[in-house]
Amino acid sequence: MKLFQIYYKIIFLFFIFIFMSGYVFADDLSPSDDTFDISEILGDIESIKTNSDIIQMPTINSRAYVVIDRNSNTILAGKNEHQKKKMASTTKIMTSLIVIEHTDLSDMVEISKKAANTGGSRLGLKSGDKITVCDLLYGLMMRSGNDAAVALAEYVAGSINDFATLMNDKAKSLGLSNTHFVTPHGLDEDEHYTTAYELAILSNYAMDNEIFAKIVGTKNYTITINGYPKSLTNTNELLGTLNGVYGIKTGFTNGANRCLVTCCKRGDMDIICVVLGADTKKHRTTDSIKLIEYAFHNFTFVNIQELLSNNFEIWKEKNKNTFTIVKGISNYLDMQYEDVPYPSIPIRSDLIDELHVYINCESTLNAPISKGTPIGTITLELEGKTIYSGNIFINTDIEQKNIFDYLCYFYQNFSNIFNTILQI
Repeated sequence: MKLFQIYYKIIFLFFIFIFMSGYVFADDLSPSDDTFDISEILGDIESIKTNSDIIQMPTINSRAYVVIDRNSNTILAGKNEHQKKKMASTTKIMTSLIVIEHTDLSDMVEISKKAANTGGSRLGLKSGDKITVCDLLYGLMMRSGNDAAVALAEYVAGSINDFATLMNDKAKSLGLSNTHFVTPHGLDEDEHYTTAYELAILSNYAMDNEIFAKIVGTKNYTITINGYPKSLTNTNELLGTLNGVYGIKTGFTNGANRCLVTCCKRGDMDIICVVLGADTKKHRTTDSIKLIEYAFHNFTFVNIQELLSNNFEIWKEKNKNTFTIVKGISNYLDMQYEDVPYPSIPIRSDLIDELHVYINCESTLNAPISKGTPIGTITLELEGKTIYSGNIFINTDIEQKNIFDYLCYFYQNFSNIFNTILQI
């Protein structure tokens, strides 16, 4: 009898362990107590929007977040956006990019035992299954299949470690200095991290890829495994629900908590919102909606190209007689500044009057001066932060006076003096 009780306890503890392991390593799967009605959230946000005329940051649960303008990478809102954080399945943004850039999407992949046994959220692959790279990508990004992530990593690079090298090389090429990858799926690892800002930059780059953008913008899709169809629904709760949302990726692990990267476009404004470390799925959804609505209702596009140009022309007219070009054939300077990479950027509407243009330029120069030589800077600042900074440079060559120029100068001045004396 005692032996039976011991066996019973062992079996019971075994099933408890299996259950808890599934929860600990779950990714994008919602526990039963984490369900909610998104229409209620949308209603609450609409109420806040219509009843407040004061611009203020919404209360956010997530440990870190950022909202950037896709055109200029300008940060519209952020908290702890440069702190290293775990990012769960948002990792798969990089995974899919590497796959798209290194393989033919029509290739057929046979699933290994290692891939089939990968835990967490799964596409449901079994060892020996055959599926195309394209369908694996849909399973990776829509269903957040960790088994699909491992299968793709093995197919592209031969192993997870070698695939992680490709991921880190890509991160380095994009200037993501606070991002490091260990796995293709994002299950918790101490050396697997990014920041909210760098994840937004990576996402911005990824969304420029048409194949990637199409996959993450798909709500429902049917893939084929071993010739049999399987229907998928995107885990992104905002896709098809919130106005303007067209991607990109959800995430959850116990270490990272709830994460969500969202692309949203309305009119001329196109933004990326990243929330990391939300306590619940409801919190990450609410946080994302709050930040998106905050951006679209409180920011206005300002033509900084026009602002800079107007200020520069006024400054040139005011200072045209203040330049001295030592040994130059002329004191006239034909100047221009570097092209602005983005002519317009979103500025919070109550801060537009706080935009200031600063111009600093050398007043004494030594000839000869070659065209393109920088002689100063023009800077646009908002609340002490630099929005744009570019060089002011000479637009034509300025030659040095030669002996003939000096003789002409002497002759002209001597003639003037001589004529003056004769008049006396």
